Amino acid sequence: MSPHLRAVLQALLVTFIWSLSWVLIKIGLADIPALTFAGLRYVMAFLCLLPLAWRRGDLATLRGLSRPGWGQLILLGLIYYTITQGSQFVTLNYLPAVTFSLLLNFSAVLVALLGITFLSERLTGQQWFGMALFFAGVLVYFYPVAIPAGQGLGYLVAAISVSANALSSVIGRAVNRDSGLPPLAVTTVSMGAGGGVLLLAGLLTQGLPPLGWQSWLLIAWLAVVHTAFTFNLWNHTLRTLSAAESSIINNTMLIQIALLAWLFLGESLDAQSILGLVIAAGGIFLFQFRRRQPPAGKQHSQHTAGTALPDETRS
Repeated sequence: MSPHLRAVLQALLVTFIWSLSWVLIKIGLADIPALTFAGLRYVMAFLCLLPLAWRRGDLATLRGLSRPGWGQLILLGLIYYTITQGSQFVTLNYLPAVTFSLLLNFSAVLVALLGITFLSERLTGQQWFGMALFFAGVLVYFYPVAIPAGQGLGYLVAAISVSANALSSVIGRAVNRDSGLPPLAVTTVSMGAGGGVLLLAGLLTQGLPPLGWQSWLLIAWLAVVHTAFTFNLWNHTLRTLSAAESSIINNTMLIQIALLAWLFLGESLDAQSILGLVIAAGGIFLFQFRRRQPPAGKQHSQHTAGTALPDETRS
């Protein structure tokens, strides 16, 4: 097997694991309060990444970090982990996984619009067309627009999650570009700060009910496999795959989540919803696809879900 094919298969495995997270979170929410659940997951993941970052010597790079630099890392953790991930777990309490995964793709569009407004960036014709196609797919998916009873709060929290996710992406790009820190150091510190505050907020507002071994196993699995392991494997694939290839593979998550939610959660889709998802996926692919890019491993790492976790935040 060639190194390139191996990297493609590894990247597909990562996106499958990230997509499966949505199903496991929905299952876990039946017994675990949302904020406490999210906090436990990311604190455990932080504890897994911490010795790895120390062993690699990445933590040593933090010694010369300025006070504003520490402030940026903590701010990134609060926005990405405390707000974005916390609100995602809450949203999944109210909305179907497929619906929320579609809404979360608005983050990429919002990041681009922020770039136009504040950074004087320009979109290509392909990006404008991709954005229009994405909006068309969303319209097809939701038409006729009607919010089912009990889902109004879910859409409100989803809007907070999408906005925070976009903001954390912008801040993460700035941190990775300006700090000179290794991606693992950025993720470990921001995850520890944001995850710790998220867990504290969950314990204070929702408490920690008695949990069976199945719930603890689920939390540990999400922390170790779906966060720490995939972080390292995804970064490994970036050494071989181009940024365009990584983006294409990552964009398969929308369809993967739909299939997994149908198989394991019983979230059925009619023909119109499937058509809307396909159109939206095509639009977001055109929007994010870049020609003539160097290999992703030669670029500055982008902090989408923690450097690398374009995931789940895709969770």
